[in-house]
Amino acid sequence: MAKHGKKYLKVREIVDQQLQNKQLSASVSDVLGEVKKLAFAKFDETVDVHIRLGIDPTKADQSVRGSLVLPNNPRRVARVIVFAKGDFAEQAVRAGADLVGADDLIEKIAAGWMDFDYAVSTPDMMGQVGRLAKLLGPRGLLPNKKLGTVTFEVADIVTDLKKGRVFFKSDKAGLVNFSVGKVSQSVEALTDNLKTFMKALAAAKPASSKGVFMRKIIVSSTMGVGMPLDPQSVLRV
Repeated sequence: MAKHGKKYLKVREIVDQQLQNKQLSASVSDVLGEVKKLAFAKFDETVDVHIRLGIDPTKADQSVRGSLVLPNNPRRVARVIVFAKGDFAEQAVRAGADLVGADDLIEKIAAGWMDFDYAVSTPDMMGQVGRLAKLLGPRGLLPNKKLGTVTFEVADIVTDLKKGRVFFKSDKAGLVNFSVGKVSQSVEALTDNLKTFMKALAAAKPASSKGVFMRKIIVSSTMGVGMPLDPQSVLRV
């Protein structure tokens, strides 16, 4: 069992007392404000949302994945590479890709270079990029058609990734874990980000998933204590 420090245990006691006395507001902005107030780490913690979904994670047709651009992006500008040739390579360069190439880029990565956040590929290059699957796959960096990173519309996806497009997907336990911002951001900015994420998640509900889709929502800072949010109140944000 994991051991927690004195600061965590103190915050845990505060939150437990609030829940016991029903003092923890159901308001999304109030809960986010409480997460900010009770964050105790010396670094700028992320604000994370953990959602238990009403899906059967053992069924492939009920996996959930999607992407969105947060209105208040807390992250640095992403480093994006593109596997492309000819006109598509030129489009990627004009869109601001950090590095564009074909066989030369594949060899560079095969040799161990990994200084990028996202990889994009045109469909005609995926046969060659597939050589890197064992390297990029486990790191979540392999271009993926479902995520929009395998496309001939390279300029559009590079622009989106540079603006801060982020991805989410359900795990083997039927959970989606997503960061909606940083503790240093305002409650208003975090609320806008959460609202945008919730809309994207709702839109990603599989057709085969029946009943309540979002069953439980917990929000916390990186090192902080989880606080419950009523799914219905979040959807009304």
